[in-house]
Amino acid sequence: MTVFLCAKCGTAITPDLAELAAVPDFSVGERDRDEKTRRAPSTVPRGCYAIDPEPWGPPYVVQDDQRNPKPAQPRGPRIRGEEGFVMSAGTRRTVLVHPADAATLEALPNGENNTGCCGPAGDEGLNRACPCGARVATLAADCLGPYELHLDPVRTYAFSP
Repeated sequence: MTVFLCAKCGTAITPDLAELAAVPDFSVGERDRDEKTRRAPSTVPRGCYAIDPEPWGPPYVVQDDQRNPKPAQPRGPRIRGEEGFVMSAGTRRTVLVHPADAATLEALPNGENNTGCCGPAGDEGLNRACPCGARVATLAADCLGPYELHLDPVRTYAFSP
């Protein structure tokens, strides 16, 4: 079991979590989304975490194939920038957890990096902070993408008692 802590202040961000061997293979159709919030089911079940090997969040780079663009980041929607469809060149090896397993994290003031139609899309960068104020995670909870929380691997660390 592993607890994730804020690298700035040492506060526990999660309870004890069990590691999954990989990010669960996850496909969401419209019928799988919550009728009220339009959120997808969480990518990772409660009480677990997985290391996401793929890039997540900004910066973004223009995709080579503009005719058949891929999602900008894993499990997310396509994003079109000024120069065309983009893909994430952001942080790899983020720690993917169920959003409810990091309930003490807070949204940034004034809705910073929380743009989305039904919740934060997660494509603007870190949007959740430890109670000490350190930005440590990105919540994706919009109706067009996944429902997951990415802990930054530099701003958080794992402790296995």
